[in-house]
Amino acid sequence: MEPYHTLYIALLLLFSFLLIICLIRAVKGPRVADRLMAVNMMGTMVMVMISILALLLNEGYLIDICLIYAMISFLSVVVLSKVYIGIYEERMHKENGKEDNSHDSI
Repeated sequence: MEPYHTLYIALLLLFSFLLIICLIRAVKGPRVADRLMAVNMMGTMVMVMISILALLLNEGYLIDICLIYAMISFLSVVVLSKVYIGIYEERMHKENGKEDNSHDSI
């Protein structure tokens, strides 16, 4: 048995608990920025967990999977940010349109 085996297991359990907390934050909010930050943090924690598993199992290919997961996680946060910005701009455009229409009727 490897000397760090117990430490790796303890870290995986700790990160699992922290992942659940981030999932709760991602669902509850209260703001969209909080949700985006929680999703980004969850991606980072999953990458750390995959790295710990690579050390625990002595499997080098898991690091390659971790790098691919990092790229996918980064792209998902960018896409979610773009969607949020688009929704925010559309909402602001509609509010400005309502204000302009109310001035026209006077």
